[in-house]
Order: sequence, then C-alpha cells, then structure tokens
Amino acid sequence: MRVDASKLTGGACALLVMLCATGSFHARGRNSEGQTASTESATTVGSLEAVMQMKANELAGSSGMQESFAAFTAERGISPQSVRYSDYVRVRLIFEATRDAGFWNMHWKITNQPPNSDNIWRQWKSDARPSFTEPTASAECDELSALFSFLAEREGVKGVGLFWPYPNHTVAVWTLNPPGKHAIRVVVPTSQIFLSEWDDLDTRKFDPWTQKTIYEYTRRDVPDSFELPAPLFHFFVKQIDKYAGASDFALLQIRYLREGVFLGWWTPEQAAQEALKRGAKLGAISREDLQAFQNFADDMQAPR
Repeated sequence: MRVDASKLTGGACALLVMLCATGSFHARGRNSEGQTASTESATTVGSLEAVMQMKANELAGSSGMQESFAAFTAERGISPQSVRYSDYVRVRLIFEATRDAGFWNMHWKITNQPPNSDNIWRQWKSDARPSFTEPTASAECDELSALFSFLAEREGVKGVGLFWPYPNHTVAVWTLNPPGKHAIRVVVPTSQIFLSEWDDLDTRKFDPWTQKTIYEYTRRDVPDSFELPAPLFHFFVKQIDKYAGASDFALLQIRYLREGVFLGWWTPEQAAQEALKRGAKLGAISREDLQAFQNFADDMQAPR
C-alpha cells in the first residue's frame, strides 16, 4: 500500500470490541500442576501469540486499522466483505511490529544467516534490558520476512510465504482468494531495500507473480514453550498498545525517525522533537496518531 498523506482523515468511529481470553490461551498458560498461569508471569512464545490475538481484537476498532483496511480494499477494487478483516488486522499488526525499525525495534543488517527467524529468537533470548533507542535484534531481509511469516501462521493467517523479487532480496507475500475474483498476492516488505520511503504494505514495486509458487511458511522456528525474558516480553506488548492503532502514514513517519536513531542520523532528543513537530503539522489527525507521536517522543526521552 502506498501511503498518501493527502488522504488522511480524522479517526473513524471506534468499534467497541469485547476483549476476552480464549480457551487456547488458558491451555498454553497452564503450569505443571494444571493451574492457569497469569499473563504477568507467562513469557513464552505461546503466551505472546495469545496476547497478540487479544490485542488484535482490540485494534480492530482503532481508526488507524479501519482506515488502513478501507484504503487496502479500495485500492484493490474488492469488497471489504471479501476479505476477513480479522486476518488483515493480524497481518498489519505483525508487519508493523517486525519490519525493519518497526515498533519491536528490529534492525536490518547483513548477517548471512539462513532464511528463517531462528537467530532473531536467539538474540531475543538474551535481551533482558530492551531499550527504546537500540535494536532488540538485527537481521537480514529473509530473516525478517521469515519472522513475519512464522508469527502470521501462528496467529492463524493462511497463505503467507516468502518471495524473492531479486536473487539477493526477500520479502513476504500474503495470498488472498476473494470470492469470484482472481487470487491477490499482497507484498509484505519487511525492509525498504529496493523501495522508496513511501512504499508500504501491499507495495506494487515488486510483482509477486514472477515467482510461480509462494510456498506457505509452515516451519516451526521456535516452539510455543520458548521463553522470552520478561522485560522484553512486556516491552513487545506495551509497544503494541502505544503504536499499533495509528495510521499507516504516522507509523511510516515514526519508523523513519526510529531508524534514524538506530543509524545515528538523529540523537534520541532530536528524534523526539522532530516527532512532535511532524505530529503538530498534520492538522486533522486522529487521537491514535497524536498519541503515537507523543509516545515516540516520550520513549526517546526516557532514561537510558
């Protein structure tokens, strides 16, 4: 999806979404004595998956998510009823979290690792002190795309796999099959390699049909029992709350500021001031966007 700042509107009316824990979450959260573990103490991958499911239910009513979905279906010329909105919410949530300089603080870097997310999880295993101004893990495009695909599959989204637009570059693709329509392949660019600053989810810069088959990513990179450090687990959850409801345009702006801090182009203080300036210049902006820019500024100025 190409972000067009001129099309930004005020937030759509939020839907009231009832948040409830699913049976699968309680099943994953039981300890050896059969008692249900609390979300405060369970920091496994299975617990993270369950929390993300619940957060996705909440995010369905956010203005940023609703506007993004409306733009996606309009640009594709398909009925909103032909795509499961819950799947779109999960895809966008995971994309914004795991992309290069997304709100889980991933960082693109040449690593020469295999095209899976194993090394990302190894890095996360040792990150007990996540920082707002530093990456939680570094990975190449194929690793980032594998991480997105792995989490999307674990969240129940089908048809997600890897696509090689060039021999040295990888992105993810989400395949949709709207009733009565040809299949749609949605490019999920987990980095900006070979792309402009405005290319986003569903960019058309790469033609995913040049690859005959997109094989669904079903590899189990880590088991549900894999333990994350508690500070990192809660960092991930809080970052979802802070940012995932904002618009595509706001998240792209914040992503570039975050990347600038990682690369040393901005000091955290400079990035904080720039975020507040950009938020103020947008005029008619949603509550979620204003809060996202303020959250970023606060994060950059937090004690380190």
